Amino acid sequence: MLEIRNLVKNYGKFQALKGINLHIERGEIFGFIGPNGAGKTTTMRIVCGLLQATAGEVYVDGIDALNEPNRIKRKVGYVPDFFGVYDNLKVMEYMNFFASMYGYRPKEVSESIHGLLELVNLADKENAYVDGLSRGMKQRLCVARALIHDPELLVLDEPASGLDPRARYELKEILKNLGDMGKTIIISSHILPELSEMCTSIGVMEKGNLIMSGNVEEIMQRSKGVAPLHIEVVKNEETAVRMLKECPAAEKVSIRDNNIVVTFDGDDLAVADLIRQLVEQEVGICKVFREKGNLESVFLEITEHVQEGGKVQ
Repeated sequence: MLEIRNLVKNYGKFQALKGINLHIERGEIFGFIGPNGAGKTTTMRIVCGLLQATAGEVYVDGIDALNEPNRIKRKVGYVPDFFGVYDNLKVMEYMNFFASMYGYRPKEVSESIHGLLELVNLADKENAYVDGLSRGMKQRLCVARALIHDPELLVLDEPASGLDPRARYELKEILKNLGDMGKTIIISSHILPELSEMCTSIGVMEKGNLIMSGNVEEIMQRSKGVAPLHIEVVKNEETAVRMLKECPAAEKVSIRDNNIVVTFDGDDLAVADLIRQLVEQEVGICKVFREKGNLESVFLEITEHVQEGGKVQ
């Protein structure tokens, strides 16, 4: 559905995108992770035909997005981080207004608009004024508006920003439903745990670079070192600490209460072998467990590594 090759965007001497390469399959829910200024919004706007690239290639469903932006706008629905709503318009008037931008007449899209409002749980608000809706309702209305021309790719920039927990949950359920309907979705967010629950794949951006992308579980596996190993020791703690510091697969060894916490780059078999070695040296171990990995810890570890000058494989 989306193919990005060597995408570059310069603002004067500042390089916002430094040769982005990305492939997103049809039907995926792809999550962009990255701090402000990482290049997420710039990438999204170029994909949507709203911003010119300096160099590179972008294809949406096989269409050259950089040279045929008008064709792309029929394929893409866009919800910006700062969404616009109009005062003194009722919900149905708002939807009909945007339908007219795509050349539809109210009678032609009346049924589909009713369906979209049901999809975003706003069917009972058809005659309500837009400026009287809550922020969460306005956000859901913007999602409905972005779907009015039945796009194949839906792009949402920080859609959960400023929403309360209930509104975020409702938005997440709507996006899951759209994914089940076969829509390809790109979403950026700082609420990392929610992205991990919602997305099938993610991309981590930092300083204009896409430093890692892929299936969520694959990235968790590739970044397994961010899930620390806890070893509760009741005997010969000093011996255990010394052995762990000498172990090539272990780093960042620390002590929390009776637990030795270590970043350990190894699978379950490697952990079992490590414990065997500790026991052979008469280290008394009563509990071993690994922290459950999460998207936030992956993001922090990866970006910290890049900031220190390392490279992510």
